[in-house]
Amino acid sequence: MLLIVLANGLALAVAWWERWPMLLLLLPYWVQSVVIGWYSGRRMLALERFSTEGTSGFTGDSDEQVKRNAVKFFAMHYGIFHVGYLFFMLIGLQTGKLAGGMPIPELAQRDLLWVAAVSLVFALTHRASFRRNLENDRKGRPNIGTVMFLPYARVIPMHLTFIFGLAMGYTGAVVLFGILKTLADVGMHWVEHRVLGVQHRGPLA
Repeated sequence: MLLIVLANGLALAVAWWERWPMLLLLLPYWVQSVVIGWYSGRRMLALERFSTEGTSGFTGDSDEQVKRNAVKFFAMHYGIFHVGYLFFMLIGLQTGKLAGGMPIPELAQRDLLWVAAVSLVFALTHRASFRRNLENDRKGRPNIGTVMFLPYARVIPMHLTFIFGLAMGYTGAVVLFGILKTLADVGMHWVEHRVLGVQHRGPLA
């Protein structure tokens, strides 16, 4: 959990120090969310034992087909969100205006380097988390529905920022997004290790 907080702190500190426009700060978080989606799909496919209790729509003639159908649905639905967010971010950066007509300062090359660096930190952090999750999954029967819906907690802060944050100006948007995003990351981490952890300790049969 500490690494999650530190990674978010790094992103927000860089954005504050460099006076990034809110749309630029959203880019590394968008990359983080895509990375999480990628590893979530791989995690579902790697499940050796899983439960579908309390879920609906997870169907197939075999466990392998259930997993693949779940990943296909997840990739389509989760992907639509992120293609839409990327479109609006790129349009905003290209036109040089935030919501409400607020101008975006000209971006320097170091800004893009910082975006790449922060994105890499997020990717490495979630790669390590993915490996730990695979080890835990092998010890029990995690619910495949819970595994699939966990990444959507990352979409909520980005969605609320597009609705409310961009119209609040630089300071308000950074504070709003920083709080929402950190809470979502910490909450997702807690669910993975507490809620799924209980499932991991369940019977293997």
